[in-house]
Amino acid sequence: MTDFAPRSLLYVPGSNARALEKAAGLAADMLIIDLEDAVPVDRKDAARDAMRAAVIAGYPGKRIAVRINGAGSMHQAADINALAGLPLDAVVLPKVDAPADLAPARGLGLPMLAMIETPTAIYAARDIASDPGVAGLIAGLNDLAHELKLPGGTDRGAMSHAIQAIILAARAGGVWCFDGVYNAIDDAAGFAAEAAEGRRLGFDGKTLIHPSQVNPCNAAFAPTPREIAAAEALVAAATGGAQRHEGRMIEDMHVAAARALLARAGR
Repeated sequence: MTDFAPRSLLYVPGSNARALEKAAGLAADMLIIDLEDAVPVDRKDAARDAMRAAVIAGYPGKRIAVRINGAGSMHQAADINALAGLPLDAVVLPKVDAPADLAPARGLGLPMLAMIETPTAIYAARDIASDPGVAGLIAGLNDLAHELKLPGGTDRGAMSHAIQAIILAARAGGVWCFDGVYNAIDDAAGFAAEAAEGRRLGFDGKTLIHPSQVNPCNAAFAPTPREIAAAEALVAAATGGAQRHEGRMIEDMHVAAARALLARAGR
């Protein structure tokens, strides 16, 4: 893993040869080759073979992860065996309800991204994020909405407490946190609004289900020119300790945040 969290994490169905090929030309920061929900039961073996071939062929300049099937699935062991020896950046584990659910994948020696998808997982999120093998949490909001028995079409504001709990747990554990997917792939304005909201809430990036969402996601989670200019001015003005700057009080904490923003922007 690099120091900076990926902004855009695109799920790529392991059983879709065209999608695996096309992904190489996309601007996604991380590709998550999916062996779980995106793959029908009768195509799991073929998806593993295609995943291995794609990873070995390589995706230059991209971070690559694989989402395996979850704890208790009859497919998980075969998924883990298929990952052995591959040059991956992470493994994504769905439906992680407790640190114990991470155990089967530990032998891979890969950073783990744990999906928080149930009420049980929300209450265990801090313990999951504190596990030394975990590099980040992913908000699995579709499954969470189902588990909460929310009516279809409900605004995700109904899950605001759970969403904040995931972010708080990630920050307490010192790991990354990623927003859930946006299902309406033809609703560009809706996606942009949700991605912007995700950044405001404190997510590092967002998981995606369609290539059209990649560039808007990168834009939403990248520092804006205005933010960069403000950070540069703040760093230049800082003299140490508390001081007045452009009508507000700043201290070392604000300078550190400005430097982090500039580092992410490549300044």
